[in-house]
Amino acid sequence: MSDFLVAAVQLTSTSQPEVNFAQAEEQIELASRRGADLIGLPENFAFMGPDEMRLEISSSLFDQCSKFLVTMARRYQVVLLGGGYPVPLGDGVRTLNRAELVGRDGQLLARYDKIHLFDVDLPEGNTYRESATIVSGNELPPVVDVPGLCKVGLSICYDVRFPELYRYLIQQGAELLLIPAAFTAFTGKDHWQVLLQARAIENTAYVLAPAQTGLHYGRRYSHGHAMVIDPWGTVLADAGVLEGAAIAPLDTLHVGRIREQMPSLKHRKLDLF
Repeated sequence: MSDFLVAAVQLTSTSQPEVNFAQAEEQIELASRRGADLIGLPENFAFMGPDEMRLEISSSLFDQCSKFLVTMARRYQVVLLGGGYPVPLGDGVRTLNRAELVGRDGQLLARYDKIHLFDVDLPEGNTYRESATIVSGNELPPVVDVPGLCKVGLSICYDVRFPELYRYLIQQGAELLLIPAAFTAFTGKDHWQVLLQARAIENTAYVLAPAQTGLHYGRRYSHGHAMVIDPWGTVLADAGVLEGAAIAPLDTLHVGRIREQMPSLKHRKLDLF
């Protein structure tokens, strides 16, 4: 089909996985009842807490996340994105940050280990060192042709600041860019929507951006505003700052129309891939 509904879920995940799974299922069920065919969960959907605790539970959490995504996709008959969860490396001190896209029958359609890691000292006092406990993925992000829907490209959060990654996805045929995130409140207020719209406009593609929102632990606040954006850069849905979902229609024929009206992809002079 050329048009279908997509949902970008917004959560306030904490250090309690079972509570997070329950909240995620509630939003998946609500979105499926509204007719969503593809539903995205944000980065860290199963756990948002101190690094030490994440490392301690990463082995069991990895199994829980994989089973959860398969169960939810089958139960609600949706294509489901798990926007990022820890995958242990076996050394007890490091994990990968993995997103998985699961089909309606529970089959794995694609997986991606986050490449760009957020190592930043912010002026408001928070310091982030993802590389201290997370290892960068070593494979380019995948593009998968989801049966009956469209061609989807995967990414995670901080990747959004690296436009070459999305140009690669477009060259592989992506029509919809998935950008699940846990964007900080400090950077999000200035950069989140601008970056998402830029990735949509420069690639004439839809963007689905599930998000974390609110206070998770300590001083860790997320910006919220899960969004669906069309290839012209129009924000079709914005979840605001509360838990919920941004739900909007996606029309693959519209991608073609915009690319005909604004054929910038054909006008490129530098081909880096």
